[in-house]
Amino acid sequence: MSALRGVRGRLTITIVALVALTATLLGVASYVFVDYSLHDRFQSDAANQARFDLSVLIPQSLPEITRGALNDSRLQETFQRRDVVLAATFGGDVTPQFAPLLSPEFNAAVDRGELGYQWLTLAGQPTFIVGGNLPETDATFYFLHDVTSIEAALSALRIGLVVGSIILIVVALIAARYVARGVLAPVDAASRAAERIERGDLGARVPVTSDDEFGDWAETFNRMAASLETTIDELEDAQAHNRRFVADVSHELRTPLAALVAEASMLREGLDELPDGSRRAGELLVADVGRLRVLVDDLMEISRFDAGAEQVVAEQVDLVRLVTAVIAARMPEAIRSVPPNLVLVESDPRRIERIVGNLLDNAREHASGAPVEVSLRLGKDLMTVIVTVADRGPGIPEDRLPHVFDRFYKADPSRSAGSSGLGLAIAAEHARLLGGELGASNRDGGGARFELRLPVTRPLPGGDLPAIGEGEDQGQEPAAKEPSR
Repeated sequence: MSALRGVRGRLTITIVALVALTATLLGVASYVFVDYSLHDRFQSDAANQARFDLSVLIPQSLPEITRGALNDSRLQETFQRRDVVLAATFGGDVTPQFAPLLSPEFNAAVDRGELGYQWLTLAGQPTFIVGGNLPETDATFYFLHDVTSIEAALSALRIGLVVGSIILIVVALIAARYVARGVLAPVDAASRAAERIERGDLGARVPVTSDDEFGDWAETFNRMAASLETTIDELEDAQAHNRRFVADVSHELRTPLAALVAEASMLREGLDELPDGSRRAGELLVADVGRLRVLVDDLMEISRFDAGAEQVVAEQVDLVRLVTAVIAARMPEAIRSVPPNLVLVESDPRRIERIVGNLLDNAREHASGAPVEVSLRLGKDLMTVIVTVADRGPGIPEDRLPHVFDRFYKADPSRSAGSSGLGLAIAAEHARLLGGELGASNRDGGGARFELRLPVTRPLPGGDLPAIGEGEDQGQEPAAKEPSR
């Protein structure tokens, strides 16, 4: 869903960015066009008026082209009514205050007998000046136009364009989110359907709401989901059939196997009385019957796991006593490192005994003759108890570590002729039933380490903590070791 929100966000940002870019370009182009049009039109009108004034109005209004005649006339009042200030020089007698602000281009045009134009600011007011010489005189007249109205109109236009762009972007944002939600709705629906399928609802489908590419994609997704559902159903049926087959075969073998075991026991007792040639065959037969019994028992136990028939019978267990008893029964020569006091947990002692026993049997088989160490300690999180069985054998190849708890898997087939490959798988199933986990790793310096982690369902007695190594890391070797007695 986070990826979907990211796509929706990027789509929204893309649409809004395109709208903002378009609004900016249109706004700038519109402003430049209006600005140029207003200034060009005003300049053209002012120039035409100046030509009329210099050729007609001023010569007719002044009997003499002198400053005195200009001051005595009402010509300046006439221009003021038109929002124009009239200034003049007669032979350079008086220099206007704004003369230093005039550009060289302006003065050059006036000297050539042409009209000069310039936009500037006088006394804080935007002003447009038109200047020109009166024909056949040494008088120069300047027409100062107040263009505040133009600048005010342009300022209002700028504000309008900015506000309009902001409103447009906000509208685009709302519309883009709506559009993005609509466009990605099929993807959102597919994501929800995939999550339902992940949780085990194989009947989840994506509704087909259109005839476009998304509709085709939804139909393809639904066909894939239907095919997946069919395949999984077939696999579950085949797995159930296999489980029933294993359970039935194991069950059917129990009766003849019991007879074989009894007969093998009788044969074992009389092996010494058999001739030398027959004694070896009898020994092999007894050994094979023993292995067959172990295999059938393991298959029966696996079938109970698959059928969900195994139930945990929890009781208060002293792990120190239980682990010590298993070591004494299965591998008395093992080196143990366990606390001297009680370590009480609520668990199923039969299953813990089965797990530790299988781990010891695995160590005996794969690390024959090598030291085996068994330790018991508290996990670093103080919420788990860890039982470790470690050996100094050849270890487990790194590429086979992920598979050591798979059924019928043998990390070293050449050395496991007498093993069913179910011991570690059964131990892992028991660990899961107890709410714990079983892990495997290699030791530094050679050898394998198996760790059984069991949850602590209630606080351990205060005296237990120091004795079992509070805060030790997972892979830390036992601090003290002593031979089992």
